[in-house]
Amino acid sequence: MFQSRTHTCGQLRLANAGEKVTIAGWMENIREVGSNLAFVVLRDFYGITQVVIESEEMMAIVKPLNKESTLQVTGTVRERSSKNSKIPTGEIEVVPEEIKVLSRCRYSELPFEINRSKDADETARLKYRYLDLRNPAVKKNIIMRSKVIAELRQRMIDHDFLEITTPILTASSPEGARDYLVPSRKHPGSFYALPQAPQQFKQLLMASGFDRYFQIAPCFRDEDARGDRSPGEFYQLDMEMAFASQEDVFAVMEDVLPPVFAKYGTYDIASEAPFTRIPYREAMETFGTDKPDLRIDLRVSDVTELLKDCGFEPFAAGVVKAVPVSNCKLARKAIDKLVADVEVQAGSKPYWFKTDEQGNIAGGIAKFINADEERAQKVKEALKLEPNTLVFLASGQKGQAQKTAGVAVKMLGTACEGHMDKERYEFCWIVDFPMYEIGEESGELEFGHNPFSMPKGGSEALLKAAVGEIDPLSLVADQYDLVCNGVELSSGAVRNHDPEIMVEAFKLVGLGEEDVKAKFPAMYNAFCYGAPPHAGIAPGVDRMVMLLSGEETIREVIPFPMNKNAQDIMMGAPAPVELHQLEELHIKVVEE
Repeated sequence: MFQSRTHTCGQLRLANAGEKVTIAGWMENIREVGSNLAFVVLRDFYGITQVVIESEEMMAIVKPLNKESTLQVTGTVRERSSKNSKIPTGEIEVVPEEIKVLSRCRYSELPFEINRSKDADETARLKYRYLDLRNPAVKKNIIMRSKVIAELRQRMIDHDFLEITTPILTASSPEGARDYLVPSRKHPGSFYALPQAPQQFKQLLMASGFDRYFQIAPCFRDEDARGDRSPGEFYQLDMEMAFASQEDVFAVMEDVLPPVFAKYGTYDIASEAPFTRIPYREAMETFGTDKPDLRIDLRVSDVTELLKDCGFEPFAAGVVKAVPVSNCKLARKAIDKLVADVEVQAGSKPYWFKTDEQGNIAGGIAKFINADEERAQKVKEALKLEPNTLVFLASGQKGQAQKTAGVAVKMLGTACEGHMDKERYEFCWIVDFPMYEIGEESGELEFGHNPFSMPKGGSEALLKAAVGEIDPLSLVADQYDLVCNGVELSSGAVRNHDPEIMVEAFKLVGLGEEDVKAKFPAMYNAFCYGAPPHAGIAPGVDRMVMLLSGEETIREVIPFPMNKNAQDIMMGAPAPVELHQLEELHIKVVEE
C-alpha cells in the first residue's frame, strides 16, 4: 500500500487478525508492565494502533526511546484481550517481530503533551507548531479546511466558473489597508506590493472577455490581528461575474455556501435561499451592528426622546438606545459582570434597569425613570416591558451608542437563556452601504467601502453631490456584505465599469481624472475600451472554516499562523537580512 507500511495506524480491524503487517508512525506513549512486557501506542496521520512488546529483544529497542520517535513495526495482528471501544483499532494489537527506529526524538521532555497541546501556552504552540499539528484535535481543522476548499472549488466549477490565478507581485493601490511592499532590484527606489485582494485583476478579466472567474486567492494586508482576522495573509473564495447584477451574485452564493456549511459544520442546519436582506442603516438601528447574529432574537430600540431629560447626566446629550431582554432573571453580580464586559469591548459603559415580578421598574438607574410616573409608564409601553425584563441602555454620539447596544445584544443573547438558537448557521446580506464616510483619522470624505463600486443613481447622483444638491454622505452604493452568525464572511459589490462615473466618484474624495489614471492605469484604460457590467464577492476561507469548526480564533484553522504581533516565531520572521541583500535592493536601514 505504502513504501514503508502495508497498513496505516487507523486501518487494522479484527478481520486482519493473523495477518503479517507493517505499520509506521510516532511513538505516542509507552507503558511498561514488566521487564519484557510493554504496550506502545503508535500514531500516524490516520489513527493509533497498540503494539505489544513481549520479548527482551523488542524491549531493548523501544525502552531507550523518547516519546515521539518514529518507528516502523512489522508483526502479526491479533485480537486484544482487553478491548478499547473508544478507538477504531481497539479490538486488535500488533505483536512485533521487527522494529526499526526511523528517527529518534532527541528530547526527553516535550514542550507540551501532544494530545493536550490546545491547553498549552499559545507562544509554545506557535513555536513548535509542527508538534502542535501532531495532535489529532488540531490536525482535524486543517483536514476540514482542505475538504472545504475542495468542495467550494467543485461547486464553483459546477456553476461554470473558470479558476484563474492572478499575480502576487503587483502595484500598490489604496484599498483600505496597509500594503506589504517588495523592493525592486532592477528598478531602484520602486516597489511591488503584495495584493490586498485580486480586485483590479478580476475586474480586468471581465474587461478581457472572461465571463465567470474564481480562485482560492491569497491576500496580504499589514493589519493588526484579532479573533477573526490573522495578520499578514489570508485566503478568500474570490469570484467575479460579467453582465451580472447583485441578484446574480446572491443566487450563486446562496446555492454554493449552505450545503458546504450543512455538510462540514459543527451544526447541520444552514439558512436556505433567499437569505435575509437588511439595509445597512436599518442594521445599525435594529441590531447596533452591520454584522448581526440572527440566531439572537434581541433588538435595539431608540429611547432618546423618552430618557434624554430624565435627570441622568449621561443621557442628557446624544442618543440613547435600549436593549430589552424578556424573561431574564440574572443576579446582580452577573449583570455587573456583563456591564463590565460590554464596556471593555465597546469602549463605552452601558446602564441598566429591570422590571420585577410585578412589572415595576427597579435596579440600576430605575430611580431616574421612576421620578416621573408618566415617563415610567411610557417607557414600559414603548419597550413592551413584561415582568422580569432586563434592559441595557447605551448612550453617547449615535455611532458609539449603536456600537455599545450592538455589543450588548450579542452578550445578552449569549448570557440570557432562551434568546439564542445557537446550533445553526444563519446567513444574511447587509445591503445599501453608504458610498462615502468621514475618515476617523483624516476627518475628510473617504470611500466607505470599495472605491470601485457603482453608486446607486450613477453619474447623476454623483454630480448632484458635487454641486451640493445632495449630501455625499447620503449616497448609497451597490455594495453588500455576507454575514453568518455575527461574523462578516465577505464584502462585495456591483462594480463601477464606466470610466466617466469612476472619475466623478473619485473627484468627491479629492482625486481628479489624472489621479485615477495614475493610480489605476490598467483598469481605467481597459474600461475606456468598453467593459461589461460586472459584480463579485470574496468570502473569507479562514473565517468560514473557523465557523464550521466551532473555533473561537482564526489561528486554530491556519496551518502555520503568525502571532498577534505578526511574527512567525517558528521560522523567526520577520528578521534582519544580510547587508549585501539590502545593497542589491538599494535599501538602507536607518536606525531610530
